[in-house]
Amino acid sequence: MGSLPDDLIRPELTLVETHISWVFLGAQEVWKVKKPVNFGFLDFRSREQRRAACEAEVRLNRRLAPDVYLGVVPITAGRDGKMCLGGDGDPLDYAVHMRRLSEDARADVRLAAGRLGAEDIDEIACTLARFHEASAPLPTEARSASVEFVAQNIRENFGQTRGLIEQHLEPAQARELEEWQLGFIDRNLELLHARAATGRVRDGHGDLRLEHVYFEPPGAVTIIDCIEFNERFRVADVCCDLAFLAMDLAYHDRVDLAERLLATYAREANDYDLYRLVDFYQSYRAHVRAKVSLLLAADAGVSATTRERARQQARRYFLLALAEERRALAQPVVLAVGGIIASGKSTIAAHIGARLGAPVIGSDRTRKFLAGVDPEHKLDTTHFSGAYAPERTEQVYAELWRRAEAVLGSGRSVVLDASFRARAHRDAARALAERRGLPFFFVECRAPEDQLRRRLAARARTPGQVSDAREDLLAAFAARWEPETTLPAERHLVVDTTAPPEVTLERLGETLPFWPTPAGRPE
Repeated sequence: MGSLPDDLIRPELTLVETHISWVFLGAQEVWKVKKPVNFGFLDFRSREQRRAACEAEVRLNRRLAPDVYLGVVPITAGRDGKMCLGGDGDPLDYAVHMRRLSEDARADVRLAAGRLGAEDIDEIACTLARFHEASAPLPTEARSASVEFVAQNIRENFGQTRGLIEQHLEPAQARELEEWQLGFIDRNLELLHARAATGRVRDGHGDLRLEHVYFEPPGAVTIIDCIEFNERFRVADVCCDLAFLAMDLAYHDRVDLAERLLATYAREANDYDLYRLVDFYQSYRAHVRAKVSLLLAADAGVSATTRERARQQARRYFLLALAEERRALAQPVVLAVGGIIASGKSTIAAHIGARLGAPVIGSDRTRKFLAGVDPEHKLDTTHFSGAYAPERTEQVYAELWRRAEAVLGSGRSVVLDASFRARAHRDAARALAERRGLPFFFVECRAPEDQLRRRLAARARTPGQVSDAREDLLAAFAARWEPETTLPAERHLVVDTTAPPEVTLERLGETLPFWPTPAGRPE
């Protein structure tokens, strides 16, 4: 099928074209037909290549959309000689058959309507963390090759946009972008290979954009349209998947939601080292989208309006790719949130992180990670022994500092959520900031003892708690608290957590560099 036969165009179907597919939209169903094209990174010229790609698309996408991909159907000639989707005749070509999802449930549609909020982003991040965790570990040679794949993809991107990128960026800017992306690989080979060796390379999605994410059925996240045609675009560091969606949010002027996505994923996956790579991967992914837009802009088979829109999109993506290598103008901060058990520190830390656009690194989850158990697994806390012995606690704080360094190295703020009952730990957090010439704040959370006991009693009755704190530990913990006496008042912010969080945040916002909350946008 060298071109789309008129036989397949029916009044009840809406045709949508991409650079590689014809997509037929029915009321309840969708059929996707591969174009017989060869772009180098994919080759669909033969019928067998298209059939294999259809089968791979169904198999791979059922990982994140198990009820959407119904199968592969043949395109046949009917008795009247006209081509049709399905049928019993000899296959002339093949189509992916899908259940149609509601456009109203699509993430980019919800975003445009002001209906995509922080909780939705958290759902996506948690879904991705579970997906990557469940992905089968790759053979050693595949993990190692993934690093070379990235370098190959970058060289291919610039080769395929040579002579075109200069229509959107100054020649010097184009050279700067290429040198930075390839130079990043060279400068960070050890880190990239280390992440591959420790399992951070997975068989992922490869094309994670807002238009592929659906909140359907209600309460669930369904993600479609992964890359099926080229494994080296799909098998990569998990950060590469995540960065694609973060880049898309930034493209749509929602950097706040992009940072929320990164922070929630880092927490759920215990992967704060992704911050060492995410700006690079966002630049790389923006260049990929620019290239795709250029391919569509050069397609004489689509409308002039579509080609012009694609050219405009290409320019915006190129500029975004260039911007990712440049640090934000806002100065990051290091913020420690502490207090005795049940003082509300984790709740306040989460609110502060959201308002700062910063990840929260918590001691509870870090301790569970180092112990090799799930976050909700209960550890023995008797008399500060076992997992809570002093030497183990020092290991936890050391890991907090290491994770914080990864975040700060990307030019972002960081929120540290721990008790900070010892002056030495507060001094260490302060030194972390001072080494980078950054402001440091300590937010101390307080509440009356009767309130603390009520919270601990309620926590004991509530399943799914990450904290191991119990009411019988309260007196011992309070006795070990070392008051803060060295920080100036403007850096030591004491809050009463019996007040509503919004009241506390309003007060903290007088001192801390919170991001503004745009009118009409959900927090």
